[in-house]
Amino acid sequence: MDLPELSDAERSRYEWQIWVDGFGEECQRKLKRSSVLVSRCGGVGGLIAYQLAAAGIGRLVLAHAGQLKRSDLNRQLLMRDSWIGKPRVDCAAERLRELNPQIIVEAVPENISDDNAERLVSSVDIIADGAPLFEERFAMNREAVRQRKPLVECAVFEMEAQITSIVPGQTPCLECLCLEKPAHWKRQFPVIGAVSGMIGCLGAMEVIKLLTGLGEPLLGRLLVCDLRSMSFRSLKIKPDPHCSLCGNLFPLRRNK
Repeated sequence: MDLPELSDAERSRYEWQIWVDGFGEECQRKLKRSSVLVSRCGGVGGLIAYQLAAAGIGRLVLAHAGQLKRSDLNRQLLMRDSWIGKPRVDCAAERLRELNPQIIVEAVPENISDDNAERLVSSVDIIADGAPLFEERFAMNREAVRQRKPLVECAVFEMEAQITSIVPGQTPCLECLCLEKPAHWKRQFPVIGAVSGMIGCLGAMEVIKLLTGLGEPLLGRLLVCDLRSMSFRSLKIKPDPHCSLCGNLFPLRRNK
């Protein structure tokens, strides 16, 4: 597929990242051609979307249901106080269009589920997951594997965060790493907003690398961050050859 041309205005907007070694206009044109589904535009997903909009992703699809609450405002930086009681996804889309009117932003007032995952995943090139509920994460993971779409997985709790990139057929899927929802997990949990923002920015960088071929994405690696002690560990992770979801993508491993 041919890459779209950049306008003079786009060259001016993105010139600092075009200067990055190994990036250049070709990678910028790849971003312009690309589409990304961001699941939830809260503390993590909102920063993923914000950085991708700034970087010049051609189309962003934001999936997030529900109205803004005051307790969201410590970490959801696409929101504003005057929007309390209104749909969060509309506020996020408006803020992103203000930041970069040269991209397409689609607001979907739905959380990812088994009912809509196929439709939403099929409409994009890559998925960025910032959902707080495992049911949403598993639905996205299943559809990503089925459609062979890359998925960037980000998660936070208190002052800890982790991230990995999933490419079906190359890396473990989410079910390889976490077969079922942890029994203690709840929708609301303690977190400092800066932790969400940090991992959201890393998630955006992973999306950019996967779409452009720049650098080395976290394939087969899980980055674990503890901001209480400012410690970072990169752990090697392997596919489960017996995974009921993606094990058939690794026939040689399955037969060993």
